[in-house]
Amino acid sequence: MPVNPTIHYQKAEQEYLAADTQNEQLVALQKMLSLCPKHKGSEKLQKQIKTKIAKLKDSIKRSAKKGSYQKVSIKKEGAALICIVGTTNSGKSTLLNKLTNANAKVADYPFTTKEPVQGILDYAGIKLQIVEIPAIVENFQEAELGPSLLAIIKQSDLIILTFNAPEEKKLLDKELANINIKRIIYNNEEDFKEKIWSSLGIIKVYTKQPGKPRDYPPVALKKGSTVQKLAEIVHKDFVKNFKYARVTGKSVKFKNMRCGLDHTLSDEDIVEFHTK
Repeated sequence: MPVNPTIHYQKAEQEYLAADTQNEQLVALQKMLSLCPKHKGSEKLQKQIKTKIAKLKDSIKRSAKKGSYQKVSIKKEGAALICIVGTTNSGKSTLLNKLTNANAKVADYPFTTKEPVQGILDYAGIKLQIVEIPAIVENFQEAELGPSLLAIIKQSDLIILTFNAPEEKKLLDKELANINIKRIIYNNEEDFKEKIWSSLGIIKVYTKQPGKPRDYPPVALKKGSTVQKLAEIVHKDFVKNFKYARVTGKSVKFKNMRCGLDHTLSDEDIVEFHTK
């Protein structure tokens, strides 16, 4: 029985032949294996691919022990860094495109994303950086980009998990066991942006000048921040020359309440500074 490979398989094979690094070869081979027709006539081909994958993994593992990891990095931007972390074909790129201005490649075969892809989510004027991490696989730490990608995840403020089955969730938990960062699961919620915001532990606060509307965009602060923290961010001289602030919002009993530097702010508060 002939193998009759699909056009997607043939494309993956071309990627394997054109690959410049072992990691790219491994990704292409894994893609070939997943796309290879599953019948008796293809058993020999499947075995050959699996043998190549095993040899490549061993070679990458030995190279890793010598400290030859390939490195990638992400510069933190915006009010928070959020990582989308998931298994193969679990909708990571689709979610990134839905949330941000990114144009991540989406395909119906695994390992489409080979390096981190990032975009910006504008939430009511607050810029949130979202990074899609390439698919998590078994022994992720030992992959060519594994340590660098885990380093990016470790500096994030929130992790979004995507997976297709309970077994994949267990794999993610295992590979991320040493990372103590809050995680939320994406379940195709329509209001997922609100879920992200409420999970970050930050608030948005508006400033205003006397007699004028509130300024835009708002300022992002950690929950529990005071008027003094806002003053430090807005202008270096505001704390030194501070007289009082008038605050409107959830943190006060009435509109334009006069407050000091130690007043704790709430989400959506409007603060008007008065200086000496």
